[in-house]
Amino acid sequence: MNIEAHLAPYAARSDTSTGRRYTEPSTSSRTEFQRDRDRIIHSAAFRRLEYKTQVFVNHEGDLFRTRLTHSIEVAQIARSIARNLQLNEDLVEAISLAHDLGHTPFGHAGQDALNACMSDYGGFEHNLQSLRVVDTLEQRYGAFDGLNLMFETREGILKHCSLANAKKLDAIGQRFIEKKQPTLEAQLANLADEIAYNNHDIDDGLRSGLLTTAQLDEIEFYARHRHQVELAFPGITGRRAINETIRRMINALIVDVIETSKQRIAVAQLKTMDDVRNAPALIAFSDGMRAEAALLKRFLRENLYQHYQVNRMTSKARRIVAELFDTFMREPNLLPPDYQQPCSDAPQAITAQARKVSDYIAGMTDRYAIREHKRLFMIDEM
Repeated sequence: MNIEAHLAPYAARSDTSTGRRYTEPSTSSRTEFQRDRDRIIHSAAFRRLEYKTQVFVNHEGDLFRTRLTHSIEVAQIARSIARNLQLNEDLVEAISLAHDLGHTPFGHAGQDALNACMSDYGGFEHNLQSLRVVDTLEQRYGAFDGLNLMFETREGILKHCSLANAKKLDAIGQRFIEKKQPTLEAQLANLADEIAYNNHDIDDGLRSGLLTTAQLDEIEFYARHRHQVELAFPGITGRRAINETIRRMINALIVDVIETSKQRIAVAQLKTMDDVRNAPALIAFSDGMRAEAALLKRFLRENLYQHYQVNRMTSKARRIVAELFDTFMREPNLLPPDYQQPCSDAPQAITAQARKVSDYIAGMTDRYAIREHKRLFMIDEM
């Protein structure tokens, strides 16, 4: 039985894929994209996401999202949309689960700090680091470094990339140079990421007390759905009202993506994967929903991500990352042996050492980075 027989003609398929970097025998029990998903789930980098910040540092509360729970929520949303569009659910799930594997501890604060530290050594991009994780850093197989994922999975993981870095990559960077689109599955995983973090960050912001429902009522998209909940369930209050409101917001966004994308795909008259790559982005919100999603994102940036209590943790995170980087660059003998570069004053050797330090820090969980910082700088921590 062909598991992918039901897919649309322009969906990604295992049997027409560009394939893996290193040839491997196929298996009859799983498609190649199912194998990719399973490899990602079993990777060390995936397990570490459990203790990496989404918005709130892990130790601040047991119920806040982490990079792991966020990735699972992205995968659930993406699979739901993919099924309605007859796209490859296994591919979209693999991309969704892997898209944050290269994220630093402490969320975007850690990423910005590490990028600043790496400014003289090629910079740091978390999407590029996610690709580096699955291509090089994971060491599970005897025959090759990395997870040896399918081209389409790797392409979806690398959703953003500077032109300078794209030119240094293999064929995976070519679409950024030629300004072409990735698969519809990759486009979908990217949009599912936005749906998940916008709505679930509202939930975490309310749970933390940094956001209030009164503030959110100023956003018409939230207020409209909250009003619908109150009409449907008179007297509903508390967490139940919040959860029902956010559930309806997510559903509205998903339905809009499905309907809008179907229309755009029909207009584009897609027949092959080449048609997908040569078309404009086709997985999208309607203009009205895009405007509402943008207002929601701006609200979160101004009221949650830049809240003074979040800024305090952000300041600490930047200092921890910067001080770890500076110390390890000055004294690379403090690093575990796998991350030490042979001593040399040559510029290439120094850049290679900086990349190893970057790999080490990016791979840390929040609590491990805090612990390492204490070990290095606190006299009573050994």
